[in-house]
Parts: sequence; C-alpha cells; structure tokens
Amino acid sequence: MSNTPHELADEFPQDHALLHTLKVSNPHFVTLADRYHEVNGEIHRIEAEIETPSDEYTETLKKKRLALIDEIADIIAKAKAPA
Repeated sequence: MSNTPHELADEFPQDHALLHTLKVSNPHFVTLADRYHEVNGEIHRIEAEIETPSDEYTETLKKKRLALIDEIADIIAKAKAPA
C-alpha cells in the first residue's frame, strides 16, 4: 500500500518523540490518534478512488479529520508547555 498522506507524523514533523510518548502514556491521545488514522485512511481511499461515496460524506469526513487534528494539536501543545 502506498504511503497515506496526512499521517500524524507528517502533520507534526517536529514532534515525533512527543507523539511516541503520548501514544504510550495518554489513553485519550491513543483513542484520538486511532480515530484520526481511520478517518484519514478512509479519506485517502476516497481520494485514490478506491471508494466513491457521496461528496457530502467525503466533506463530513474531512471536517471530522480537521476536528481530530485540532484536538490532537491541543494535546501536543499542552504537553510541550512548561509545567
């Protein structure tokens, strides 16, 4: 399978170590990351024309991906902030 664009490591290239730390220490982050991965993979399959749902469904998925990335970015920002 080809590399799926918009993976979390691509979205946060400066934060690879922090992403790993959050994945092993923050169950909520793991849930969000898993959901993001599922939604992102589905969008990738649509964009690659492997799946062809309605435009409305595709837009809903893209909005869901944006909401997830915002929430993940917030967790990363809080993890980086000095205690």
